[in-house]
Amino acid sequence: MSVDHAQEAEAIDNGADGGDGATTQAAAAAVRTYAVAPGVRLNVRSGPGTGYNLVRILPEGVRVPIYCQTPGTTVAGAYGTTNIWDLIDNGEYVSDAYVHTGSDGYIAARCG
Repeated sequence: MSVDHAQEAEAIDNGADGGDGATTQAAAAAVRTYAVAPGVRLNVRSGPGTGYNLVRILPEGVRVPIYCQTPGTTVAGAYGTTNIWDLIDNGEYVSDAYVHTGSDGYIAARCG
């Protein structure tokens, strides 16, 4: 599911389609989310690395979807050291070192 489709599903589920949202709930259930490390306010970047612009900061206790993953700047974080970056929204990446995926490797398709 692309990020655009996820946003469309969210808009439909919020009543934009005038229906009951049952179809959207099923689509939303297909997108898995992952917990950000406890106590971490996570930087969201415009690309897969610390050299990219800071887009926003996620608050503590959030969960994020992972639409795809790509290599980038190596980061040491709560869940180890990695160069994997997770696409969580259109043009928004977070370091996988702070996302609890249960794996040290890729768990989603490569971006691009």
